Amino acid sequence: MIVDHGRVVGNGTRAGITSNRRITGLTADVIAELVAEIGPLWHERHQTRLASRQRKRAVGAGAKHRLVFVDRLLATLVHLRHGTTHDVLACWFGVDRSTITRAIGEVRPLLAARGCTVSPDVRLRSLAEVVDHLGVTGKAGIIDGTEIRVRRPAAGRKDRDRFISGKNKQNAVKSMVVTDEDGRVLFCSPTKPGSCADITHARQLGLVRLLVDGPAVEILADAGYQGLGAQTGGRVVTPPHRKFKKNAPDWYEEIYERQRKAHSSRRIRVEHGIAHLKNWRALARHLGRREHMSDTVQAIAGLLSHQQMTDLKSARQM
Repeated sequence: MIVDHGRVVGNGTRAGITSNRRITGLTADVIAELVAEIGPLWHERHQTRLASRQRKRAVGAGAKHRLVFVDRLLATLVHLRHGTTHDVLACWFGVDRSTITRAIGEVRPLLAARGCTVSPDVRLRSLAEVVDHLGVTGKAGIIDGTEIRVRRPAAGRKDRDRFISGKNKQNAVKSMVVTDEDGRVLFCSPTKPGSCADITHARQLGLVRLLVDGPAVEILADAGYQGLGAQTGGRVVTPPHRKFKKNAPDWYEEIYERQRKAHSSRRIRVEHGIAHLKNWRALARHLGRREHMSDTVQAIAGLLSHQQMTDLKSARQM
């Protein structure tokens, strides 16, 4: 059962979606919090859109929505979690496909704007806020890039090759993910074409400036970010450089392997965080418009972090 602005709703479809966490990846309590938080924002935007255009009838006249906000939110969550097509969702909710498309297009940006939840009263919406948060808590951050396969641009487009990833040799977009030492997602950046190097993406996001001018924060990264350590006064820690390309002495191999494994064991948590993100099928492979990927990535990061915070709070109370 969910309360939608004072009105109790609970048909079979909604009850089935909210009662099983496997469908949306979220508990019923988290969904209820989303309804209470995002519902007023959606209604405000809807009323503003109605009042902004010339009308022959009063606002509120005419046919009413067949898909109320709660259903719009649930359809968006199912789409993000399982990559369910709009046609299937339209059949499930008993509306036209265009209604589902419009609903997802309206709700997804609202979810993306929420940011990542680290506590009931703290949200991180930018990389600067993440650096400040790590400085206050005294924890190290871990960064890594993740790629999401997308459709190949149409033939003849000038930027057709920009989405080809040099690592996977596939059309993709990439996002920089930041987690804490426990693997909790703190930030997912807007997406860039797959041809953009990880270190270039980090520089474009302003990571170097934030670390140089901000609090003393340790950031763990993989070999793709080597070079940032010198630019940030050692605040970005990458795997050790290999001084011998071949015929390395045994004593050097032992030291190198020990340092490399120690670093890998500390930064493995970001891989776990990315794996949790990729459990949402919308990030496994995206078949829609590439223009929506930034909102999709940030919406999922916000939802995942909210659920992680709720699970951690529940575990502490037990």
